[in-house]
Amino acid sequence: MSPRSVVHASFTIERSYQAAPARVFAAWSEGKAKAAWFHGPEERSREPLELDFRVGGREHAAGVSKSGTMHVYDAIYLDIAPGERFILTYWMQNDGRLISASLQTVELAGAGTRLTFTEQAAFLDGYDDAGAREHGTRWLLDNLERTLG
Repeated sequence: MSPRSVVHASFTIERSYQAAPARVFAAWSEGKAKAAWFHGPEERSREPLELDFRVGGREHAAGVSKSGTMHVYDAIYLDIAPGERFILTYWMQNDGRLISASLQTVELAGAGTRLTFTEQAAFLDGYDDAGAREHGTRWLLDNLERTLG
């Protein structure tokens, strides 16, 4: 890839959880609950999660890997239908370099919860790709499942 490039990609992940949609929604929308599962690998240091879950609200998460790279996630919430869905845009940086920008939609339905996660992304300059992002998202959704018990 050239030093200045953009690759567009999207993916959808569907999961089923035994918990009610309100409980799954709370795991995404309440700061303490989200911090329990929304983080990088245990060996990565973490700053406290900042979450202002409302339309126009922001989210910030960051940590440093063993290699010394600072990973930063910042988001803005665009739409929230309590207990049903939310849409946000987020961007990621490594050591201050923008590596991607995404639109993310999370939909919840059912008596247990069927979660549909859709991401549409622009990956910049070869620093990240859709396969790695989907793998990381699946890992986070596994964390969510463990947290929900």
